[in-house]
Amino acid sequence: MHLSRLIFSAFLLVVLPAAHSPAGAEAAIGVAMDDFSYTDTSAEPANQTAAHERRLSAFMAALRRDISADGRYRPVPSAQGGAAFKVIGGIQKTSTLVQWAKVAVIDVGAKKIVMDKLYTFRGDNDESWERAEIFVSREVMAALGTQAPVALAVFEFELEDMTAASMGASASSDASYLAEVTGSVREALGQSGRYRLVEVSGADEQAVKAHALRDCNGCEAAIAQKLGADQSLIGVVRRVSRTEYTLGFQVRDARTGAVVSRGDSGLRLGADYSWKRGAVRLVSDRLIEGQ
Repeated sequence: MHLSRLIFSAFLLVVLPAAHSPAGAEAAIGVAMDDFSYTDTSAEPANQTAAHERRLSAFMAALRRDISADGRYRPVPSAQGGAAFKVIGGIQKTSTLVQWAKVAVIDVGAKKIVMDKLYTFRGDNDESWERAEIFVSREVMAALGTQAPVALAVFEFELEDMTAASMGASASSDASYLAEVTGSVREALGQSGRYRLVEVSGADEQAVKAHALRDCNGCEAAIAQKLGADQSLIGVVRRVSRTEYTLGFQVRDARTGAVVSRGDSGLRLGADYSWKRGAVRLVSDRLIEGQ
């Protein structure tokens, strides 16, 4: 099996539950690592199976030791939960002097590959394997240090209409434009790589159903926490007139309810079809480019 297929297959088989942070901000991050596979396609006449098994065992022991020595990480058996990351890989010997190593690091909670690289190293002796392990160890450590995306629950944008009584606005039309706003904002945040969107359709609280999260005194944070999110985002379109509106959003920490970010567009010109463009620009400026 080609090494690229090996990594892809292993990724599909990662079914560890999302890790839950233990109490205390200084708790070590769980890292699961199975032994790498080894394939010899060099067609050399000598049977080197025993030597390869010994060197691979030493390679894996050194790699686990290097990661554990950092102090920020702790080894977790793959058969158990509690791993925030999973390291998988395989090594293939293609000729007398050339070997390839395919290594991937998976963010288990985000279900996202944060590193996927193919390395080549020359030689098949203890010294060459040690050099390869030192290099791979540095690469894996750098990948583990990559900040994981924030799990964000983006609730549907709500409309605060100051003109509905006088202009007879269409509820179906408003709902359609608000859906476009919400969908476009979610798309922008999801594509940024900073956020992992959490599904909110399962929320059945009355404030969600009534599209009244803006008036629930921060209840969206607790709802987001129940959904497994780190943060919540609610947004409001305030229609001032047929061609004037303002936009606002607020992000809270799902655990504490504290406001961590907010934005307000100020008065903007444009009819309801322009809400989407304004909302994406505002959120992008404050939450994506602003960071």
